[in-house]
Amino acid sequence: MPSLRTTRIAGAAAVLVSLPLAVSPPVAAHAVEPDYTITVNPAVTGAAIDKSMYGVFFEDINYAADGGLYAELVRNRSFEFSSTDASGWNGLTGWTVAGSAAVTNDDQRLNERNRNYLTVSGATTLTNAGFPSPSTSTAIAVKKGDKYDFSVWARTGSSTSIQVALHLTDGTALAAPITVTADKAGWMKYTAQLRATATSDAARLSVKTSGAVKLDEISLFPKDTYKGRANGLRKDLAEKVAALDPGFVRFPGGCLVNTGSMYSYDAANNFPRARAYQWKDTVGPVETRATNKNFWGYNQTYGLGYHEYFQFSEDIGAMPLPVLPALVTGCGQNRATVDEALLQRHIQDALDLIEYANGPVTSTWGRARADAGHPKPFGLTTIAVGNEENLPEEYWANFLRFESAIKAKYPAITVVSNSGPDDTGTTFDNLWAKNAAHGSDMVDEHYYNSPSWFLQNNARYDSYDRNGPKVFLGEYASLDNKLYNSLAEAAYMTGLERNADVVKMASYAPLLAHVDNVQWKPDMIWFDNDESWGSTSYQVQKLFMNNVGDRVVPTTATGNVLQPKPITGAIGLSTWRTAATYDDVTVTRPDGTVLYSDDFNDGNADGWSSVTNRGNWAVTNGAYTQTTTDTEDTMVKAATIGESDYDYTLKATKTAGAEGFLVAFGIQETGQFYWWNLGGWNNTQGAVEKGITSAKEQILTKPNTVTTGKTYDLKIQVRGTKVTLFLDGVEWAGFDDNKVTEPFAQVVTEDTTSGELIVKVVNAQDTPAITTVDLAGRKVARTARMTVISGDPGELNTRSAEPILPVTSTVHGIGSTFTREFAPNSVTFLRIKTR
Repeated sequence: MPSLRTTRIAGAAAVLVSLPLAVSPPVAAHAVEPDYTITVNPAVTGAAIDKSMYGVFFEDINYAADGGLYAELVRNRSFEFSSTDASGWNGLTGWTVAGSAAVTNDDQRLNERNRNYLTVSGATTLTNAGFPSPSTSTAIAVKKGDKYDFSVWARTGSSTSIQVALHLTDGTALAAPITVTADKAGWMKYTAQLRATATSDAARLSVKTSGAVKLDEISLFPKDTYKGRANGLRKDLAEKVAALDPGFVRFPGGCLVNTGSMYSYDAANNFPRARAYQWKDTVGPVETRATNKNFWGYNQTYGLGYHEYFQFSEDIGAMPLPVLPALVTGCGQNRATVDEALLQRHIQDALDLIEYANGPVTSTWGRARADAGHPKPFGLTTIAVGNEENLPEEYWANFLRFESAIKAKYPAITVVSNSGPDDTGTTFDNLWAKNAAHGSDMVDEHYYNSPSWFLQNNARYDSYDRNGPKVFLGEYASLDNKLYNSLAEAAYMTGLERNADVVKMASYAPLLAHVDNVQWKPDMIWFDNDESWGSTSYQVQKLFMNNVGDRVVPTTATGNVLQPKPITGAIGLSTWRTAATYDDVTVTRPDGTVLYSDDFNDGNADGWSSVTNRGNWAVTNGAYTQTTTDTEDTMVKAATIGESDYDYTLKATKTAGAEGFLVAFGIQETGQFYWWNLGGWNNTQGAVEKGITSAKEQILTKPNTVTTGKTYDLKIQVRGTKVTLFLDGVEWAGFDDNKVTEPFAQVVTEDTTSGELIVKVVNAQDTPAITTVDLAGRKVARTARMTVISGDPGELNTRSAEPILPVTSTVHGIGSTFTREFAPNSVTFLRIKTR
């Protein structure tokens, strides 16, 4: 049953969100007892809110850079793709050849870092369909009347004509073809411009040669890029990011920063093709930039590199926040590179980066910036070292070396540490203890959790040390793109603002996703090759970021909360890229009464059913086996347990594969479940995770490995909301999922420039929230500008429809005390003029 609870609020500014649904009406004060109250505390001065409170995190995931924000229309323009990038790829991936052409790697190449070029032996036509969109078969998108800049590097022993054309697959022309003549024995860049004569999202680029020639860096850019910049950004995507008015841009990762080889792309290291993102690879003329495998399963051209990130940050008025590798990999790789000379080189790279961003043009790297067209310094103030490292000792030792060197030369630079890959657990606790004792400037936290987690943890930062390191919430999201997820995020953001003295920056992640090339969900902005649209979370983030305010107005709130429920539901078994055998599955009451039992000696698995329709399950030799080693999440379930207190026991044996066991419990028809994950993350870590369908949050984590061939006795003891886990008779860990859920959240901020109070209310439930707001005698206008986002909590914004959008109106009945009804499943912002 709901219970009444008072919530302390001393926070920061929030934003308004709204959807075209009912405008919340004023309610006569005597008409009904309010469900909630919001009361300003005039005796307390609230925290100041920095302009950098909210920003964006850009990582090249989901084709966010090449094929996304980076406006290049030609895929594999320099013939550098290889099977290292993705299975089956090669130097001609993305191209079709009519004639004779071969990818060549020899000393006649364009330059040492651009290893491949194309040797054309005679009259040949090369056709490129741009970046793939397999579900729609679209290709290069062109718009009638728009101009497109073509360029190619070529060398030839004799004069050779190169005809350039845009057309459909049936040959229909989409622009008048243009011919350039290559006539130099050495490499030379040739350019031309095409004007589209029709609009299409299925264009192809053809390059037709009259004879033998060597080609590289075949490129096509729209003339109309963001801010009209050469080597520029796709305009609609950049404009959507700019419309957020972000306070900072965190880049370039993410897992791109802390995975792969830490060595240089050079002959001494055999040109490693799967490297951590290293900034010097990504500046200078694009034809000299190194290529690399993208951790997320494709290729990075680095056409969008550090200079472009700095330039984009400046263009949208945001603080640049680069992230550098710490020579400790994460994201499941979890290894440290121990090489003192290499560590020193990376530390020097960090110092050189600051010089590139801020140094005078007389400095080495300041001159490189000026040569790239930006003599004025970019004004870098903050730099992060590392991303989600899961080896805290190794990471911390390296972080201290980076920080010491940076502070010695640039004492004003803020150096950001991190706390590992989750919001809790042994790595999180270890790194936070180290950062607190050391007095780090700022600690980066990351977590992706369920809507319920966000609604249960609004007060997370209330108890953080006000004198300790500041918090940068560098990555967070609520595991789906439905309105309900956005409401949960909005509720949580009121807590971030309330704690603006501790939480100095926050960014939703990821930022961009190509709808047909997705490696991670949810995402803020979705796009295909010619359209883009904001998710429900984009609309919420935009309104928060556009309506922050500059100081928190402390408040208290009262109202109903939802009490936790006992953990009940089906039991389950699963594996993750692992073959395993399970036996003697039993569920009993605490007194030993058997509720369910299956020893599989009858030779069948009656009563078990697949949840995910994956894997190969069978009863073999009196045990339940799953035999595939390349399948993720093979969950099967049985025996729905309706009792609140029970013990779930079984035997588990790993027979082959990369990880260990997944033992599920509390499986609901809604898709919610818990599982005990042993030998996860490439057999390096154990955890308890709480899932909603395929999305999971970590409740606890600790180091753990599983030995192949060894049989383990597992026991999960459930007592209401409390769970204790036993491994071979020894208590392994436990947790209590007993937090209350707060569907109503609020914060009040002040915009001193506009002279407005901003009352921000989130009502993440199916019933309206009648709320009395007491502004403690503040003299205010009788009207307010109200923005509301609301709708069906299961609704999505998609390519074909965006039903969740903000609606703004003027409302009456405002005063120093007023009562309003806030719509179900809504975020409401009231901007109220003070007098």
